[in-house]
Amino acid sequence: MSHDGLYQPCLSIDAACETAARERQLQLTKPPGSLGALESVATRLAGLQRTAQPSVERVWISVFAGDHGVTEEGVSAFPQVVTGEMVRNFAHGGAAISVLAHELGASLEVVNLGTVNDPGELPQVRRAIIAAQTANFVSHEAMTVGQLELALQAGVDSVHVAKHAGAQLFIGGEMGIGNTTSACALACALLGERPEALAGAGTGLDRGGIARKIAAIERGLARHRAVETPLDQLRCLGGFEIAALTGAYIAAAQAGLPVLVDGFIATAAALAAVRIQPACREWMLFSHVSHERGHARLLAALDAVPLLDLQLRLGEASGAAVAVPLLRLACALHNRMATFAQAGVSSA
Repeated sequence: MSHDGLYQPCLSIDAACETAARERQLQLTKPPGSLGALESVATRLAGLQRTAQPSVERVWISVFAGDHGVTEEGVSAFPQVVTGEMVRNFAHGGAAISVLAHELGASLEVVNLGTVNDPGELPQVRRAIIAAQTANFVSHEAMTVGQLELALQAGVDSVHVAKHAGAQLFIGGEMGIGNTTSACALACALLGERPEALAGAGTGLDRGGIARKIAAIERGLARHRAVETPLDQLRCLGGFEIAALTGAYIAAAQAGLPVLVDGFIATAAALAAVRIQPACREWMLFSHVSHERGHARLLAALDAVPLLDLQLRLGEASGAAVAVPLLRLACALHNRMATFAQAGVSSA
């Protein structure tokens, strides 16, 4: 995705459809507001989908995978080869998101952006290899300009395929050993926060591991402190999969496709997307607040109210997938409940 493409206008919400949906909610056989967030999310989807009857039966999930050079700083409890091994696990249906997508009847694609142990051609895995891994952001820029453009474009391509397939909702996920460190570094740069305020356990680090993560992020932030634009912060501190998510979120807003944002890493990408293209925020719904330490701070920066709090911290789009049934129930209630007039029930 070229830099010019990032700044193309996003579609706007259909205010008339949203207003009509809000008025319908007031006529349904319940006290106004009594279904809480189920009402507001259905109303929002009606405006985004430009319809009186919102639906999220057709869900598209793209999981972007990529390795990170910063793993050499000892910031993960798992070895780096796990990224490529998990790509294979996704393809064979054994990962959490594989099971969840199957249960939801959702379309699932995995996009391999580059792993140190390349698993090769696999079913339902799109190869969009950029490099075996990003550079270590502690000592180098994580990506070149060209690599960033390829990563952004990978996200755009997934959105275009999803849109062509008739998806009503796009979910982006990620897999990459070390990516909570990259996401935390990016979040610190975007928010002006210290790493100790945002860095968490990630894959299950102990106290020493978290200290190594904080030290690596501090060194990376110091090295790239002169970098000011969100796009360059993403390039210098992010990962291939984080950039792909960023590109996907912007492209979805430009294409008029609502997105359901997953956990900490996905939300860091969402914040980068909003800083680059503020109008894309309107197209984002937020699935859950994760157990990763910095996630609540990112959600607050986006003025986002998540649907769930289940203390998840897996990634892979798993938290977003778990929230899909809630969205489906919200739409069913909105579309199929009787009004006071239809039911012959006295209103307040």
